[in-house]
Amino acid sequence: MNFESKNIHIGSFIEQRVKESGVEINRICKYFNWNEAEIEEVYVSKSIDSDLLLKWCKLLEYDFFRLYSQHLILYSPFLKKTKSETQLPQFRKNIYTKEMIDYILNLIQTGEKNRRQIIDEYRIPKTTLYKWMIKYNNTTN
Repeated sequence: MNFESKNIHIGSFIEQRVKESGVEINRICKYFNWNEAEIEEVYVSKSIDSDLLLKWCKLLEYDFFRLYSQHLILYSPFLKKTKSETQLPQFRKNIYTKEMIDYILNLIQTGEKNRRQIIDEYRIPKTTLYKWMIKYNNTTN
């Protein structure tokens, strides 16, 4: 299961993390005050409430919100910066995780996309892409 999917099925990711972490179903049931059927409902859910997702993050010690952040970085339309005033937190730059970098470099390495397509489609600066290619010894295309 990879983050590269355009369609995030959060229940599947939660179920995968439960399996990987070895957290017992009894512990999960106690934590949420649920029965096993309710846990299974989460596993088949495409989306869940953000407060509930935060609890899963804490229980399983994994940032599931990062899946959505990575999705936004890869698939959201380019937004022009505006000087509008907002009380919301402002983020200085995109955060590229190692998994995202590996995914993008793999697209180039396998020939699925070329450098120009990566730069245009994912809005990754040319210098950033070339630095990744040098740093991770990826000199294809």
